[in-house]
Formats: sequence, C-alpha cells, structure tokens
Amino acid sequence: MRTRRNRAMASAELPPYPGRQLLILALCRICEPIAFMSIFPYIYHMVKDFNLTNDESQISFYAGMVTSAFTFAEFSTSVFWGRLSDKVGRKPVLLMGMAGTGLSVLIFGFAPNLQVALFARALGGFLNGNIGVLQTTVGELVTVREHQPRAYAVMPLVWCVGSIVGPMIGGALAKPVETLPSVFAPGSIWDRFPYLLPNLFSATCVSLGVVIGLLFLEETHAEKKMSRDRGVELGNYLLSLLPSWGTSDKGQSSTKCSEEEQPLLFETEESLPGYLTNGDMAGPSSAPGTSGLELDTEQACGGQSPKQESRPVSRIFTKPVVTIIASYGILAFHTMVFDSLLPVFLSTNPPDNKMPITLPFKFADGFGLDTQTIGVILSVQGIYSMASTHFLFPLITNRLGPLRLFRLMSILYPLLYFFTPYIVLLPDSLRMASIYIIVVWKCTFSTLAYPSNAILITNSAPTTLTLGTINGAAASTASLCRALGPIISGLLYTIGWESGYSGLSWWVTGLVTIGGAYVGMRITEPRGRMDEKDDIETAPESHGVWRDATGTNNIQMERS
Repeated sequence: MRTRRNRAMASAELPPYPGRQLLILALCRICEPIAFMSIFPYIYHMVKDFNLTNDESQISFYAGMVTSAFTFAEFSTSVFWGRLSDKVGRKPVLLMGMAGTGLSVLIFGFAPNLQVALFARALGGFLNGNIGVLQTTVGELVTVREHQPRAYAVMPLVWCVGSIVGPMIGGALAKPVETLPSVFAPGSIWDRFPYLLPNLFSATCVSLGVVIGLLFLEETHAEKKMSRDRGVELGNYLLSLLPSWGTSDKGQSSTKCSEEEQPLLFETEESLPGYLTNGDMAGPSSAPGTSGLELDTEQACGGQSPKQESRPVSRIFTKPVVTIIASYGILAFHTMVFDSLLPVFLSTNPPDNKMPITLPFKFADGFGLDTQTIGVILSVQGIYSMASTHFLFPLITNRLGPLRLFRLMSILYPLLYFFTPYIVLLPDSLRMASIYIIVVWKCTFSTLAYPSNAILITNSAPTTLTLGTINGAAASTASLCRALGPIISGLLYTIGWESGYSGLSWWVTGLVTIGGAYVGMRITEPRGRMDEKDDIETAPESHGVWRDATGTNNIQMERS
C-alpha cells in the first residue's frame, strides 16, 4: 500500500502550463526593450549634436554616461521595488515601472542638452524595478521544473523582439527632417527635437502595455492574488463580448478559491493521514479541530504560514544564492559593455592620421557606419536572438541542465571579447560579414546564459514569498554592473583610441569574463522551493518529506 501511495505521488499530473498569463506578461514587457534599445543607433549622434566637445574621442564617454544613467538609478531602487512587491503584490509594481518608463522616454525625446537627457534616463531607472519583479512573476507562475526551460525562454524572447523593433525604430525615426524631408518640414518641432519621434513611438508602446496589464494581468503573489482585481474583471467583461473567447485558462488561479478548486492530494480507497508542518509535529501550533490538510489547503489557496512571514534575511541570502547573484552581476556587466560599445565601435570614423600598427595589440581604426546601417545590424541581432532563445535554449537546457549550461557559457565568454576588436583589421570585403559573425556569436551566448542563470536564481528561493526580495537583490546587482559597464568601457575606449590601442576596452572586459568563469564554476544549485517533486519521489516509505509550492517542509506520518 505504501509503495502504491508513493508511486501515485510521483506520477501525479503536472499543472497546466500558464501560457495565457505568460503571453499577457510578454505583451506588457515588450514595450520596455523597445524603449531601451531604440536609443543605441542614435545615442552617439545625439551626444555629438549636444556640442559638448569637438573631440570625437570624448563622445563615447558621454554616450556611456547617458546609457548607464538608467541602470545606475535602477540599481538604487531595485531592492526597494522587489521588497515592495512582496508586500503589495507584483502587478502594481509592474504597472508603476511601465508608467515610469513612458514618462522618462517622453522627457528624453525633448532633451535639449546632456543634463536633461541624463535626468530623463535616471528618472526611468528610479521608477522602474521590473527586471526582478518580472522574474518573480514568472517564478510564481511556473511551479514545476518541467515547465522552466520553456517558460524562462519567454522573457528573453520578448527582449529579442524588442531588440528587433527598438533599433529599427530608433535608426529609422531619428532625425526625420533629414531622412524624410517631404513629410517632416525643416523648422518644425521635429527639426528642433530630432530624436523626439522614436521616443514618441516608445511612449505609445508603453501606454499600450500599461492598458494590457491593467485589464488582463493577474496577480501572482501568494496572498494578494486572492484580492479583488477590478481591472481584470473589466478585462474579462470585454473579452466576454468577443465570440468564443474564454476569460481564463483552464487550471489558472482565479480571484477566489472555491471548495471544488481546493487541491486533492490523493484519491485512494483508504483514507490517508493528514500532512503536518514541522511545527505541528513539535507541538499543537494549530487550532483545535484544524487538520494539517486544511492548513495545506489554505496555503494552496494563497495563504502562508507565520514561519514564512518572518524568515530572516540571513536564511534568504545563503552562500549559493549570493554566488548565483554575483555571477549574474558579472554577466550583466560584460554583456552591457558589448551592447553599448558595439554601436560606438561601429559609429567611430577611421582616424585622419592613422598610427602605425604594431600587432598584436597596437592598432586603431573604425567603421564609420551611419545610424540606419547600425539599426539594421542590431535588428538582425534581435532576429537571431529570438530564434536562438526559442529553439536552442530549451533544447540545450533539457540536455545539460541550467547549471552545466551556465558554467559552459562562463568558460567560453572570454574568447568573444578578445577576438572582437580585431575585425576592424580585416579587408573591406570581409568587414560586414565579420560584424554579423560577432553579433551571432554574442547572441548565442547571451540567449543561453541569461535564462539558465534566471532558473538558478528562482530555484534557489526557499519560498515564493522571498522571490521578490531575491530577484530584487539580483536586479539591483545587475543594474549596478550595467551602470558601471558603459562608463568604464567608454573611458577605456577613449584612452585606447587616443593611445592607439582601440581594443583596450574589449580586452579589459575579457579579463572580467575570466573572473566570471571562476565564479560560475563555484556555483552549486541549492535546494529550494522547486524540489518538492524530487522529495516526493525519493521519500522513505516509513515517512515522506516533501515541500509544497511555498517551500514549507511537510511530513507524511505513517499509520500505525
């Protein structure tokens, strides 16, 4: 009987894949990468138009400051937004972040000088803590490991789509008076603010995202999802007016937990004993007449135990969690360096007086590409990233697992940064091909490394109620690294250009990736809230230890 019981536990059906809510979350998310990536094709030219300096070698430094202003401000508030989402819910924080992005891009489009541009980018970072909250929301939607490779590819896929649309919009709509003089007349507002049009497009996308989130995004917080959501009610009413459209997926959580929806853990001929928490085993912690099964039912419907409310920070940020967050920060640093440095690398004009080349390190040259060409290159990067995220990541993750995959990427990353600066030395007939090879190389690594690290962070959380804090800390660390990356790389690029070593910033970043490989090899996958299935399948017959969706240990008592 015990063996049959354990087999029934192990072979229980998986919960439904939360496809509808992930789609809605993706529609909300798409506006942010469009707004963020749209500035890269023209940021070099925008800073140049501010007439700060006649020295082109200084422009990359100021461009890096504008790029990093958002992420540095985001670093200062990510933990706050993460902890706030643990208290008030995920949805309000996500909507607030999108609204902040919309406001910041509008101000950025009207920026007449560097100071206003920096303020606009910083304001968007202060008001936006969505990176960590988004990861938290996905982590709460996905409750089994089998769904993780597919689900955790969704947000990177959305970022890839934004990487396609954003640079295309930024490159095509910047300076419309010059590119489309028949439509945008000289002397108009588009001439006075040549970078307003792409930012208006971004603001429109953000507004649509806020409306979609308000009407259709459901709360995932274990407690707050039980509260009434008038926005979702309105959205469901609007959907009910459409023919043959259900208001929610089968198996998705609703705003109330009826008796029919309460989980039936087992259905056997013989009634099974209740499941008690460790505290219940130690003493009478529950009210008289309240069984362990009822307590678990309350948790399944959104409740929580007092033990989860007061979990100390020292037990949340364990050594494995800190190591994973550190590796995430290093990954964010060097990938942000690549994203910000590549457009500058491609925009820089060849020097008038070329210094003598002394290989392997002393050389300085540029591509001198225009904004439209750079926009096309970055859009191709997004198209390939989308394909790599959708096809490669789930396939390789299912074979290697997230830990081994992330370690492999950490080891291989240094080769990319040491090789990239040398493509400028190739003949003109091979230059464009080499650029696309580098872009594909970088995109493959990024689309494999980021989702695997996100899975490791989520699996390390002891409960869903600590996911917001952990992801907030991870987002804050990544934001600081993303803020420092463009500033440091821009400064090094200027120094290297003036001294004749144009690859200096790339090589220094390569050294950082070597440190990232060392940290990556020290990662151990901790046991967190996602291990309940393994606990069930390996539980001793005399008593089984398992974890519910919130990570609480439960003991199956053997009947005498």
